[in-house]
Amino acid sequence: MKPCLPAFLLICLSFAAPAQQSPAPAERLARMFTQLDANRDGKLSKEELPERMRPNFERLDTDKDGFISKAEHLAVAAGRASTGRPQQGPRPVPAGVEARLDLPYAENENPRQKLDLYLPKERKADKPLPVIVFIHGGGWRNGDKAGGIGNLGRFVASGDYAGVSVGYRLTGEAQWPAQIHDCKAAIRWIKAHAEEHGLDATKIGVWGTSAGGHLVSMLGTSGDVKELEGTLGKHLDQDSQVTCVANYYGPENFITMVRQPSTIDRSQGRDYPEALLLGGPVPEREAVAREASPVTHVSAGDAAFFTAHGTKDPVVPYAQGEEIHAALTKAGVPSILQEMTNGGHGFRSEELDGRLKQFFDLHLRGVESQIETEPIVVTESRK
Repeated sequence: MKPCLPAFLLICLSFAAPAQQSPAPAERLARMFTQLDANRDGKLSKEELPERMRPNFERLDTDKDGFISKAEHLAVAAGRASTGRPQQGPRPVPAGVEARLDLPYAENENPRQKLDLYLPKERKADKPLPVIVFIHGGGWRNGDKAGGIGNLGRFVASGDYAGVSVGYRLTGEAQWPAQIHDCKAAIRWIKAHAEEHGLDATKIGVWGTSAGGHLVSMLGTSGDVKELEGTLGKHLDQDSQVTCVANYYGPENFITMVRQPSTIDRSQGRDYPEALLLGGPVPEREAVAREASPVTHVSAGDAAFFTAHGTKDPVVPYAQGEEIHAALTKAGVPSILQEMTNGGHGFRSEELDGRLKQFFDLHLRGVESQIETEPIVVTESRK
């Protein structure tokens, strides 16, 4: 069943700053649109929406041009907001999957510092399960862990894997390095609780899209960087190293990305996603930008990588995928760069899904297979 739009509105409004008096509905909706429009182009792509809101995208895109205009947003959302429909709950969990939601990994009640654990009701083998951890995108300022089950469900339902979807503090609450501290604390929590939940702490794969791709790339390259561990949670006796990384169109080098073509003008302004993450424009925060760039930390012994990136990505240029792949290859780290020909900032492909499964099966379950690496031509792209 498709999520209903009141949930869309409720989630969107949760990103707005609290006010002394509630603004009129039209004003709130306009503010919501501005906050979601990450590249300030006056329209919303599917990737700019938090992941749990994306199933509603086609319903809001009434002229079917691949974007939500401000007029569409105000007209459709305002109309549906007044229907009085019941609010949508969490994303449905597939049959055969058990969900243990909102587990705090930082020993506090911050709703952003929690994770959702998904376990198969029937395990295929009588041994600890390898884990796939999903980290959501949203420009480090939007997004929610609740959407992770949409990506993890098929893996967990197979009986071969456990799944974890991780929440982390967004830039409206904290700047770098809070985001990677949260992700590393979540990995340590998984390892500390592995025996309790029947997990294999030595077989953890991480998968993320866009900003989530950046964070999983950081996990894959900085497992040996003590300065980025943080001190969150009570499991500091555990490390945050992971086995493999599936990086979907994540930023990899903030320094070079400033000079690369994009629909986001990173040469000026202080409100683009990376500036909000780093505490200022990249040219003014080069030391922090370098520390926050996965390519900075590449070294022999890093996790194996599978990077999928669209050649026509207008937000995070394809050159970013090429750069991390080149650095990993030079360091002797197993790396696959999956070119998504004509792909934008987000794409769908059954062939890609199959190759990703092969990648996880190889590194987390030891299932040998030949992973094809020829380009995949994208026929359905999000942007």
